[in-house]
Amino acid sequence: MEQTPPVPITPPEHQLPSSTAPERPPRRRRRRQWLWIVILLLIFAAIFYLLLFRSGPPQAAHGPGARRAFSGTVTLTADTAKKGDIGVYLKSIGTVTPIYTATINSQVTGVITAVHYREGQMLRKGAPLIDIDPRQYQANVDTAAGNLERDTNLLAQAKMDLARYQTAWSHNAIARQQLEDQEKLVLQYEGLVKADQGTLAFDKVQLGYCHIVAPFTGKASLRLVDPGNLVQANSATPLAVITQMEPITVVFTVAEGNLEEVLAQPRQAHKLPVEVWDANEQQKLDTGMLTATDNQIDTTTGTLKLRATFNNKRDMLFPNQFVNTQLLVRIEHDQTLIPSQAIQHNGQEAFVYVIANGKARLQDVQTGTENEGVTAVTGIKPGDVVATSGFQKLTNGSEVRIAQTPPARTRTKVNESKAP
Repeated sequence: MEQTPPVPITPPEHQLPSSTAPERPPRRRRRRQWLWIVILLLIFAAIFYLLLFRSGPPQAAHGPGARRAFSGTVTLTADTAKKGDIGVYLKSIGTVTPIYTATINSQVTGVITAVHYREGQMLRKGAPLIDIDPRQYQANVDTAAGNLERDTNLLAQAKMDLARYQTAWSHNAIARQQLEDQEKLVLQYEGLVKADQGTLAFDKVQLGYCHIVAPFTGKASLRLVDPGNLVQANSATPLAVITQMEPITVVFTVAEGNLEEVLAQPRQAHKLPVEVWDANEQQKLDTGMLTATDNQIDTTTGTLKLRATFNNKRDMLFPNQFVNTQLLVRIEHDQTLIPSQAIQHNGQEAFVYVIANGKARLQDVQTGTENEGVTAVTGIKPGDVVATSGFQKLTNGSEVRIAQTPPARTRTKVNESKAP
């Protein structure tokens, strides 16, 4: 019987476990990795290209190293620097406040017989508003008048008797006590007559309360009561509200740091003009004068309340309306004025493009007072033409062409105010 030769056994140290055997990535996975790398490189290249070549020319970049970004002729609008005056204004938010506002309440009890005013009607002083049934108050007046007439006649009779007693006393016909009693009776009737006169006057006042009239010229509110309503004396429910519209005032504030500049003008008998503008500061509503200042500074805000009065002939100001106020404190004379839109900024520096010989020249300026779209500057001269548009394409030395019709500006006007 033949024996099977023994099978050689591999030593344990030469066996490689399947978990530690090296594994090579498939070709498809390696191709996918290279594809993502190429895509990322293309994205970075595109971003670099856009930043370097496609970005618009920086408006504020100027100087010897400025790169010209637009080689053609730039079409723009321009304006000419002028020499003139510009006002220095203190701007604030104000509230339209009527001089007089009357809440009409009933001072007698009764039934309303007539309502004479229309809703929102402009009423003259003394115009009828409401009538309350006057019959009971007329009856009280008649009663008081009758009592006064009776007691007046009793007083006259007592005085006649006193005259007779005085004559009789002079002839020793009556006792002294009888004369003195008559004198005191006359005094009693005189007091009674005065009381009757007071009662009659009070009843007449009560009767007058039945016919309510406008206490001043103003605008009526919406109707609050109707004929037939019963009203109570001194009730909290108002019968009407009257508000004075012409003139009217605006209350606004100024910072305490500007207080000396504001008060210096009234001390010299100068009246300070005040302009009120709408909420968007696009339309001037009215022009008035500063008329009063508060007597103390508000410590919570560090401001002082001021009051300006306006004629309000166009009824542009309405009670409790919020407006923008501009208080003119002084006027700067002989300034070089240009449109504010012509001024460009590079950080803290300001510059304009001066147009001369068909080219734009960059010129640094220093800005001063700005008001209503006009700014006082130094660094250019009156008569210089400055660009007011086209800044996206403008650089120092650009060839330019001025458009025939410049775009309309908002809130620009000639300063017609006189120096305070």
